[in-house]
Amino acid sequence: MRILWIYAHPEQRSLNGSLMTEALQALDADGHEYEVSDLYAMKWKAVLDADDFGDGATDDTRLLVGAAQERAYRAGTLSDDIRAEQDKLARADVVVLHFPLWWLGPPAILKGWLDRVLTQGFGFGVKDEDGRTRRYGDGGLAGKRALIVTSIGARASSFGPRGIHGHVDDILFPLQHGTFWYTGMAPLAPFVVYGADRMTPADQARTASDLRERLHALPGEQPLPYRHERSGDYDEDLALRPGLAPGRTGLAMHLDEASPSSRTPR
Repeated sequence: MRILWIYAHPEQRSLNGSLMTEALQALDADGHEYEVSDLYAMKWKAVLDADDFGDGATDDTRLLVGAAQERAYRAGTLSDDIRAEQDKLARADVVVLHFPLWWLGPPAILKGWLDRVLTQGFGFGVKDEDGRTRRYGDGGLAGKRALIVTSIGARASSFGPRGIHGHVDDILFPLQHGTFWYTGMAPLAPFVVYGADRMTPADQARTASDLRERLHALPGEQPLPYRHERSGDYDEDLALRPGLAPGRTGLAMHLDEASPSSRTPR
């Protein structure tokens, strides 16, 4: 397999830094190819603006970001850093986002990577032969799988079904469903490290071992069974049909629990 490991933490000596080292060694041992985008080390520009699109991609009229992205993508005038990351994505079978959970989301530098790299015409806004937009199980990145590796300072119970912070699957839903699945990448169950601020050396060793085992099993791991937009499960208004997941309104209803690979997040 070919893995793109996107790492977003400012300190290499952190728990996350040590876990990435362990992870890459495990990938090496299993004979996988990988590329790493260490966003802080790269001094990645996190802010999307008109400079991303090259000369002539915009004019004095209002900047329409999606349209400007697609024009620049088609014309080959996206900035060099964006094109380099898109090339890495194109080569990857599995995309890993590795980050600490800050304010219930990824660090700004990683959000900026998503904003700038998953451009219209490449990651989203891709049309099929009938002119319909491909999304939610289809799209520019269909055929790839995606994994979140994240650390959380709080205890697991506080991100559980009755946890004060909200269920971890709901917290990660915007990335899992709204980013990965929307662009066609099939999300895997996240690898979540709890109590990151209070780990002992023994805890860290156990976590590193768990991550190595998870990566060893990666080739055969089944993705979360999110419903495809075109599966017939959604009506013309993109609402789940009444006969499916009756009486439910939470985010978990977008998982097809009848699938043999279902992982119910509740």
